Amino acid sequence: MNNPHRELGRPGKLPAGGLRVIALGGLGEIGRNMTVFEHDGKLLVVDCGVLFPEEHQPGVDVILPDFSAIRDRLQDIVAIVLTHGHEDHIGGVPYLLKERQDIPVVGSKLTLAFIEAKLKEHRIIPRLVEVKEGDRRGFGPFDVEFVAVNHSIPDGLAVAIRTAAGLVLHTGDFKMDQFPLDKRITDLRAFARLGEEGVDLFLTDSTNAEVPGFTVSEAELNPAIEQVFRTAPRRVIVSSFASHVHRIQQVLDAAQKHGRKVAFVGRSMVRNMGIARDLGYLDVPKGLVVDLKALERMPANQVAIVCTGSQGEPMAALSRMANRDHVIRIGEGDTVLLASSLIPGNENSIYRVINGLSRWGANVVHKGNAKVHVSGHASAGELSYCYNIVQPSNVMPVHGEWRHLRANGDIAVRTGVERDRVVLADNGVVVDLVDGRAKVVGKVPAGFVYVSGTTVGSVTEASLKDRLTLAAEGVITVVAIVDTRTGRLAEPPDFLVRGFVHDEKVVEESVPLIEQALEKAAGEGIGDQRQLEEIISRAVAQWAWRAHKRNPIVLPVVIEE
Repeated sequence: MNNPHRELGRPGKLPAGGLRVIALGGLGEIGRNMTVFEHDGKLLVVDCGVLFPEEHQPGVDVILPDFSAIRDRLQDIVAIVLTHGHEDHIGGVPYLLKERQDIPVVGSKLTLAFIEAKLKEHRIIPRLVEVKEGDRRGFGPFDVEFVAVNHSIPDGLAVAIRTAAGLVLHTGDFKMDQFPLDKRITDLRAFARLGEEGVDLFLTDSTNAEVPGFTVSEAELNPAIEQVFRTAPRRVIVSSFASHVHRIQQVLDAAQKHGRKVAFVGRSMVRNMGIARDLGYLDVPKGLVVDLKALERMPANQVAIVCTGSQGEPMAALSRMANRDHVIRIGEGDTVLLASSLIPGNENSIYRVINGLSRWGANVVHKGNAKVHVSGHASAGELSYCYNIVQPSNVMPVHGEWRHLRANGDIAVRTGVERDRVVLADNGVVVDLVDGRAKVVGKVPAGFVYVSGTTVGSVTEASLKDRLTLAAEGVITVVAIVDTRTGRLAEPPDFLVRGFVHDEKVVEESVPLIEQALEKAAGEGIGDQRQLEEIISRAVAQWAWRAHKRNPIVLPVVIEE
């Protein structure tokens, strides 16, 4: 396997007839999936998703892939191919299309319906190209075939990309559920046929590579969901991803069976389930789904609510219920069902929501205490099965944290792939497929791009560090009037303190240090306003550390008199 830690420079020119592969997201992380393929001067983008922020990224809504490596080549992009409709695969599309709106967006019916609704909110009219399994389309020098795969959302597709450099098979997110709710299984016959043709590079979903055996079927959740709806004494509140159509179908079926009416809560949930129903992917019995206001007039044991917030997102419906900041007031006897996986990095947020709900008397049913979720990703047994079917010449694990990528690579080696033909790459690492061999040839920028409110990219690592410091250490503003003739304080400074100590007068203990520092500066002939502000900042920071072992942000303002 390639060493992922060596220093890499910018790649050279792609050799004639070669294929270049660059992941701009999705490697070393769960989310932000985006892979760029280059051949014969053209680019093909597969997926363009978002990553959801963790606790150390306050004020961030979502995190985008870094488009800087392709920004000067936007006109070379022949298409954006979407494997399925989850946010971590489509959420970044609006931001890429804002840079060039006429890029064709390719995907299955449900995936395109989800992205079209999202783009409407961004006031973008896209060029949509609908495809289905078995289709084969040309986009510039790329001949793309679409293969059915089973996932936790309908209409998932793997993509087989043929070029003069060879055949690439990209699984997207997939598993091998043999009894899927929509009867649409992963097309292993197509995988085998492509394997017979000769797969030169196999990009495989790594999310569950550490999990032994096979991922259990979605159908195995029915008993646990049934039990919740059968035994809950009052309302049932189900939280799920807004795109998890299969799970919502199971919830609707259970509600219908046990005489409960259902209301969808949360803009994305209402929008996506409406789309899924209209397109026939969600079977909603007549009269089952009603408006939330209608539920308020019904007995609690006849009510079910489906909402967003299963990952503890601060502004999602479930988090607001836990914080008593929502029209739905959780009470004693309510049952809350968290019907989604726990994404790494979200653990603290999720448990904070669980604790908040429990505080108000809810019985919270989640993956930790009941079988209410199965993964949408192939486990180790399924991955080894696919490697044996496809028998690829080169392998590049994708979609997962480093432990997942390495575990996936180890599976490939155990099935017979040569170790030096397993490419473990990081975001931005450039991999060239030339003469049937995949090799790391360089690296391009692929950092985090933060979306905060309406701004994109204005939040930096430095500003995030400041936000964390503000949250943990507080801020002290010092307004000092300095006599320009003597360089000393004309009068005692004013302090404005937030998040440091409750008693602002305590900060007045720093005045002697400020006076000493200014006196020393005057003796050295320092009188520039900016320099004086820096001197005062250091003096107050020094006092804060000595007296309180704290490092607040100090904002000095010097007024010359």
